[in-house]
Parts: sequence; structure tokens; C-alpha cells
Amino acid sequence: MGSQVGSAGLLLVNTLINIYLFLLMLRFLLQASRADYYNPLSQSVVKITQPVVGLFQGFLGPVGGRFDLATLAAGFVLKIASIIGIFMVIGMGMPPIAGVLIAGVAALANAILKIYFFAMIVMIILSWVAPNASHPGALLVMQLVEPIMAPVRKVIPPLGMIDLSPIVVFIAINIVDGVVVGSLIRAAGMPGTLVGL
Repeated sequence: MGSQVGSAGLLLVNTLINIYLFLLMLRFLLQASRADYYNPLSQSVVKITQPVVGLFQGFLGPVGGRFDLATLAAGFVLKIASIIGIFMVIGMGMPPIAGVLIAGVAALANAILKIYFFAMIVMIILSWVAPNASHPGALLVMQLVEPIMAPVRKVIPPLGMIDLSPIVVFIAINIVDGVVVGSLIRAAGMPGTLVGL
């Protein structure tokens, strides 16, 4: 009974860490896509993640004004520390460092792909039910996905009322998630649930 409670507790902690990692990568992507910083949802994400990101901002700054290395480093270190902590708690000792580092990269990539995946679903639903929505959340989703949608639209322009670019992006996300992230998780030798959502 005690071991089941302990396992459930570890699973809960791992899930909470993955959700926080999700928020960190959302902050990273919002800055990379130049989304509205003063949007109330952007501000909420910044406030929630600032305690961890602030630890790295003294020596890591944005590259090109868009790619915030402090946020990436915060997510990477948080995930690595959580994996090592979970291994220690369950009594397996220190995991191989190379595996932990690979798992950290896989976790960041997994979180970024999941954010784009969910944002694309929201964007598609909004385009059907509220194409001209002015809600802060709707605006933020559009600003988030536009950088990945615009290059695809140049190659595959809309056919009248039908826009095929979301399908292409969905396929690309699934391929990258299955091939690249899957390969990283296997190379890390870690359970998939420990790495991502």
C-alpha cells in the first residue's frame, strides 16, 4: 500500500514538473514568436515562470531579441534535476549523465511540440466558431502559430475557403515527435512518462 502511495506521489510530482516545463516552453515560444508581451495571458505566464527563469537571467539573455536562453536553460535544468531526484527517491541511484542530458533535450522538444499541437487545435476550432475573435487568448494563439504557419502557406496557398496548411503542420509535428523525440527518449534509456506529458 505504501509503495503504491509513493508511486502515485512521484507520478503527481512528475506531472506537475512537466506542466511547469510546459509553461516555461510556452514563455519561450511566445517571446520567439514576438507575441504581445502585455497580453494578460502572456503576463500570467511570465509571472508564474519568473521565479525559475530569474535565476538564469543574470548570465543568459535573449539571442537576437527573440530566443530566450534563460528560459530554455531553466526548463533544461529543472527537468534534469527532477529526473535525478526521482531516480534517487525510488532508490535506483544516480542515472547515467548522458542519458539524463538527452532526456532533458527530449523533454524540451516534447513540450514545444505539444504546445504547437494544442495551439493548432485551438486555432482550427476558433477559425470555425469565432474567426474574428478578439479575446486575449484567441489573439495569443494566432500570434503563437503564425510563425510556423506562414512558411507553409507560402508553399501551399489556401484553395478558396480551404486552408490545407494546418494539416501539413500537424503531420510535421507528429513526424518530429515520433521520430526525433522518440529516438531521443530511446537513446536516453528513460521511460517516456518520465520525459514528457
